[in-house]
Amino acid sequence: MIVLVINAGSSSLKFQLYNMENEAVLAKGKVERIGMDSAILTYEPEGKQDIREVREILEHTTAIRRVLDMLAHPEFGVLKSVRDIQAVGHRVVHGGESFSSSVLVDDRVKQEIKRLFDLAPLHNPAHMLGIQAVETNMPGVPQAVVFDTAFHQTMPSAAYLYPIPMVLYKKHKIRRYGFHGTSHAYVSERAAAYLGRPIEELKLVTCHIGNGASCAAVLHGKSVDTSMGMTPLEGLMMGTRSGDIDPAIVPFAMSKEELTLSEVNSMLNKHSGLMAISGISSDMREVTQAMQDGDKNAALAFEMYEYRLRKCIGAYAAAMNGIDAIVFTAGVGENSAALRAAVCRNLTFLGLRLDEEANARRSQEDRMISTADSRVQVLVVPTNEELVIARDTYELILHSNPVQ
Repeated sequence: MIVLVINAGSSSLKFQLYNMENEAVLAKGKVERIGMDSAILTYEPEGKQDIREVREILEHTTAIRRVLDMLAHPEFGVLKSVRDIQAVGHRVVHGGESFSSSVLVDDRVKQEIKRLFDLAPLHNPAHMLGIQAVETNMPGVPQAVVFDTAFHQTMPSAAYLYPIPMVLYKKHKIRRYGFHGTSHAYVSERAAAYLGRPIEELKLVTCHIGNGASCAAVLHGKSVDTSMGMTPLEGLMMGTRSGDIDPAIVPFAMSKEELTLSEVNSMLNKHSGLMAISGISSDMREVTQAMQDGDKNAALAFEMYEYRLRKCIGAYAAAMNGIDAIVFTAGVGENSAALRAAVCRNLTFLGLRLDEEANARRSQEDRMISTADSRVQVLVVPTNEELVIARDTYELILHSNPVQ
């Protein structure tokens, strides 16, 4: 089965094409600056030359059409025909309480995703544009949606409820949902396989550390807590997001600086985190380099970032009454040896011992970076959210049409 995976943003669209017989990536790429006459399409077909073109792409339907044209192009395409695509899987950030697993798209599902626009105004409307664009370009092709929040639907009420009036939960569903669920699920299963132990026996803390960052407490294969909340703003310090702060700061700052609701929201989401403290960049690579060059603000930003991540890991060890392994993943988690080392050197009270040489070694493979005698094992596991989406889509299609 050929499955196309799509992650649609408000002005962008990422895609990967899979042959699910061997889970091989046939092609991947992205469309950026949708809505402009200078949109950029990057196309990377397996075994053929990469292509980059700049052209007018004003909406998602045109973007999908152009992607399909590339995939089935007689010279640099990887398909004989667009009709070879048998299913499309979409990433959808917010599934609310309605979805605890991936589902096939139908009218009810689309209506529910729209109902959740208020909980994810930057993401869910864009995902719906992707679904509608596929319907226009590929009528009749089944689509599936895979939710970032679904993995965390196993959290107990003591973990997902906020200590605010219950009427706000009952009327508006204000609660912790958590995000990066496909990543946390994938790397926890990979970690269990690497360790050669049933996931049902393990207590894991998975750390998805990228420009957006979150930790999850994964107890016996189930998420029992996670650092992001009702929105992806809560939790860890991130590239441009503040993470946890005293909520009274919001009305105080609005009053003192005469900020509007939109302005304070922008401040917390786009002008905080590493960017705000370092004054240099939201990119951990640039912050680390500046720190090594002696920049004090960069050093402070790194220290704050590491400290908050370490506190979260410690909290989740307490939440699960123990910890077997810590798993680092995503852009920063997979690539920043300096951050991993700083975190692990300060968790020796858990019996954790870091293998400095293994940690410094670069690799794209799953690997152990703790010593053989470490009581808590530490792994680096590259995430693959697109593959999770492709697998879920494939399974849903098979179960809905078993004779296929």
